[in-house]
Amino acid sequence: MGTTVIRGAAGMPRGRVAAQQGVRARAALGRGLLYLVLVVGSLVYLLPLLWLVSTSLKDDQQVFVFPPEWIPNPVRLDNYASAWAYADFTRYLGNTLQVTVLTVIGRTVSAAFVAYGFARIRFPGRDKLFLLVLATLMLPEIVLLIPQFVEFRVLGWVNTFKPLIVPAWFGGGAFSIFLLRQFFLTIPVELADAARIDGAGEVSILTRVILPLSQPALATVAIFAFMGAWNDFMGPLIYLNSDKKWTMTLGLQHFIQTHTTQWTYLMAISALMVVPVIVTFFFAQKQFIQGVVLTGTKG
Repeated sequence: MGTTVIRGAAGMPRGRVAAQQGVRARAALGRGLLYLVLVVGSLVYLLPLLWLVSTSLKDDQQVFVFPPEWIPNPVRLDNYASAWAYADFTRYLGNTLQVTVLTVIGRTVSAAFVAYGFARIRFPGRDKLFLLVLATLMLPEIVLLIPQFVEFRVLGWVNTFKPLIVPAWFGGGAFSIFLLRQFFLTIPVELADAARIDGAGEVSILTRVILPLSQPALATVAIFAFMGAWNDFMGPLIYLNSDKKWTMTLGLQHFIQTHTTQWTYLMAISALMVVPVIVTFFFAQKQFIQGVVLTGTKG
């Protein structure tokens, strides 16, 4: 006698249909658990930021209430204007923007040129020199603190923005060079060869062929440079003596020293300092993630 196979609506054996449904159910359950873990982890990391914003909108009497009130009542939006008026934060913001913008441009542009040299131009000792550049990543910044200060003092750059800006225009840092070099190596060599046949020089190849294809990596370098310059505290603390040249980080530190009891104002200024970083990453996150993921490991 022949064996009767019970089939589903799609013509497949019911056993196979049930097995596929089980696989889909387990996959959906796994994704659900993964999303749950991600949501819980995100909340853990967001709690300090939420507390910061919540405190900045409270009255002074509500700051230390226990259990804490996450939703202020009433909402004091005027804390931001009052805190801003307590010190010359408008000047500090202008100084910070000047240092940050010039640092981002310098680090991105100079790192691109140096990385292209290590990636596509052959010269004696290239690989050994690149290893020497990478070796600088292992040097703690505190080791270079005194030699750099002596050098900038001899140059007469103390109490100017030059120590904070000029170094970014000379290579952009080992990490930026490494990131861009690895990305440049993933771009087909044939594109540069075709440009050379058309008479393009190395600078033209870099600016017209390589850089337009490297926007994710360039965005990644720019984001790191922005965050480093915007949040830098040690550099301005060492080199800037005049309060008229202070950046936002020094202004915030001065505010803490002089107004330690004004917690709502302190949280308001801190929240304002965090906003540019969040906005920058929010609009550039796609490029940032692509720059990290697509950076190859050739070479």
